[in-house]
Amino acid sequence: MLHVGRINGLYGVRGWVKVYSYTDPIENILEYTPWQLWRQGAWQTVNIADGRPLGKGIIVLIDGYSDRDASALLLGSEIAIYREQLPAPEADEYYWLDLIGLKVINQAQQNLGTVTSLIETGAHDVLVIKDGDHERLIPFVLEQFVLAVDIAAGTISVDWDADF
Repeated sequence: MLHVGRINGLYGVRGWVKVYSYTDPIENILEYTPWQLWRQGAWQTVNIADGRPLGKGIIVLIDGYSDRDASALLLGSEIAIYREQLPAPEADEYYWLDLIGLKVINQAQQNLGTVTSLIETGAHDVLVIKDGDHERLIPFVLEQFVLAVDIAAGTISVDWDADF
């Protein structure tokens, strides 16, 4: 499952909740239903009755939660969806999730480590690569630093010196 947000507040008295969305743009979270909510140590499937952007956030009405007291039980719940709910990426597009765990190899065929996460910056995304205790940050800039991504082979080819 993919974590796409969390319930972080209440809105009004009719059961609406505030959602912090991890999607980009944030309103994309409304396109993925049903949601899986992590509550009391288990996943619970819920459907969205209504939802919309509000200011810099999202508000949602979840089926079966029609008053503030009932919705208060959802505060802090993580929101996840199944990978299959995402649209297939276009050619040369990747979900971050698809890159995590790939082996990174430079032009000298040196293994630089494995992608453990990505960082979003204003300029471009950055691959976080770990090899034991060593960590590298490589800008995810296609054709400059990232030469090829082969999801099927589980590798990313980069133009990056092993000493960096």
